[in-house]
This record gives sequence, C-alpha cells and structure tokens, in this order.
Amino acid sequence: MSREVIAELSMYPAPTAVGSAYQRWLQETLQLLDIQRRDNWQGSLHELWLHPQLVLAQTCGFPLVTELKKQVRVVGRPCFKLPHASAGQHCSLLIVRHDDPRQTLPEFFDCRGAYNSIDSNSGMNLLRHALIAHVRDGRFFKHLEATGSHRQSIAHVALDHADLAAVDSVTFAYLARHAPSEVAGVRVLARTANAPTLPFITGFQGPEPESIRAAMNAALANLPEVAEALGIVTVEETALEDYNVLLGYREAARLAITQQELW
Repeated sequence: MSREVIAELSMYPAPTAVGSAYQRWLQETLQLLDIQRRDNWQGSLHELWLHPQLVLAQTCGFPLVTELKKQVRVVGRPCFKLPHASAGQHCSLLIVRHDDPRQTLPEFFDCRGAYNSIDSNSGMNLLRHALIAHVRDGRFFKHLEATGSHRQSIAHVALDHADLAAVDSVTFAYLARHAPSEVAGVRVLARTANAPTLPFITGFQGPEPESIRAAMNAALANLPEVAEALGIVTVEETALEDYNVLLGYREAARLAITQQELW
C-alpha cells in the first residue's frame, strides 16, 4: 500500500541536467518502495532533515555528526566516479581566479575568502583544516564572506569579489561537465583532505535504511543514463561513526585558528 511521505534529494540542484537526474532517481526509488511523496519540498533543509515523515533526503556530513546524529538514520553514501570524488570519498577544491598569479596557498594569506555556509563541511570545515599550517597569529583571511551556495562562492571568486573559496569537488565536477561557463573564470589551487561523501538519511517512521539503499541501487540500475549524469556508481553502506573524522578536522583547526569569522 502506497502512502505519502516527505522525500527530497536537493543537495545538488544544479545544473539543470543534474537536478533533473536526481529527481528521476528519487522518483524511481520511491516507486520501487511503493511510496508516494508529497509535492516538492518548499521548506528549509533543516526542516526537511528533521521532518517526522521523512523517508529520504541527503545532508552534509558536518550537520550529521553535530545536530542530526540522534534524530535520523543513515541510509548510505554515494560512490562517485568523478574527478576528486571516488570510493565513497570527496574533498573540497580551493579555487582562485584563473588569472591570479599566486600559485601556493601561503601566498594567499591576508586575502578575501568566501564560503557557502558556516555549517558546511566542504565549504568551511575542510577549508579551516586546510589552513592550519598557514595561519599567522591565529588568522588567515583579511575578510571572509558567506555566499549561500558553492555556485555563488565560485561566482564571487570569478567576479573578483573574493580571492579564495572552498568548493565541494562533486559540485565543481558537475559544473565543469554540464555548465563549464560557470567555472571558466576560476582554477583549482589545491585540494583539501578527503571526507566521506554526503550521506543519505531517513527518519524513524519509514522503511529500514537497508531497504531504501537497495531501492536506490536498483533505481540506478534501471536508469543507467541517470547514473551516468550523476557520476554515481553505487550507494554503499556507511555508519554515523564514519563521519567522526569531520569532528577531528574541526578540533585540529580549533587548536590553530582563532579568527572569529571562521567559527
């Protein structure tokens, strides 16, 4: 018997080809589970993640191990076959303007930084960790600005509103493949440490995580063009504890960095 639930895969909404592929994957997964979702989600991501009728969503690894760890169940994590994202791992890419003459991260000390969100692992947590060896008197940036999204961080750098930003490697790969004009004005300076890819989660009222993960993989097999567009090979089993490495990155940065804007 089908029932209406909350489900949304909205962490990678663009470019259009990618956002559409995620929606097709979600629809096929729910059909295999004999579940019908309500209309497209209109609330915030945090409201989505904590909704009592949530069956499937994707979150950032950092909120998972901070505010969500006792309130959701982990379904799995995607294994990509993309540049800088494979085997269930991804990273952040430190990007700069294409024509910026500086070639190493230490040269960017006292520059203007950009990040998507303070609670983002790829936009902020991995960035802080990458800066540990390069801070002076507890700081690195002259100015730091929140942009609201990785795409906006890229635009900030390309338009000379910022000098350096950390961008999720999956987002960057999607844009490079499907919307190359958006990354044409920037180049990759360096990459951060690895992190587990963004986890899929479910609430406590719906199917077991194993059943959802099996349906997601069956849907990928049924829709090879979707798997190709997303660069996803499979959804692998993962545990909450796999994301504790992100807390380790945070604590290491706390010992070195006191710049208030980074926290």
